[in-house]
Amino acid sequence: MVKGLKRKFLPLITLMPFFLVLDQWTKLETVARFRLGESLPVINGFFNLTYVRNTGAAFGILAEAHPSLRIPFFLLVPAIALVVIGYIFRRLPDTSIKVSTALALVISGAIGNLIDRARLGYVIDFLDFHWRYRWHFPAFNVADIVICVGVGLLMLDLFTTHELEGGTKANASGSL
Repeated sequence: MVKGLKRKFLPLITLMPFFLVLDQWTKLETVARFRLGESLPVINGFFNLTYVRNTGAAFGILAEAHPSLRIPFFLLVPAIALVVIGYIFRRLPDTSIKVSTALALVISGAIGNLIDRARLGYVIDFLDFHWRYRWHFPAFNVADIVICVGVGLLMLDLFTTHELEGGTKANASGSL
């Protein structure tokens, strides 16, 4: 390890660039290989690759809002969130590898989707899960996956770690 580099930064300097590049590469490949709305069945009746432009938030929330509200909102909120996450990250103890890993995932996904919004005004989604073409889960991308995994890891840590009297922490099994 690099001398003076704290362990908590290791996930940030390894996972974040990896998932950011993977996210941007998969989006570029989608645009290069598909026309907007075009779909390629991968598993019939269950999973397609489909090029979708998401102008809203998760699951298309606020997609119909006026661009004068939507565009600044979707550029400003992620930027503020990244500053807050950075502040939290810096305050983490060096031994908080689980939490720093989760935050690195959230950061990489947030930056990946922020790049799309700043560059294009929308996010490129392409992973399309459905049930027999009747019920469709909203399309998503690699950035969305790593954000969800990161938030899931944070929730898991929150629910499996609790404060004991005196400020020490224990996991759900009670061991320190």
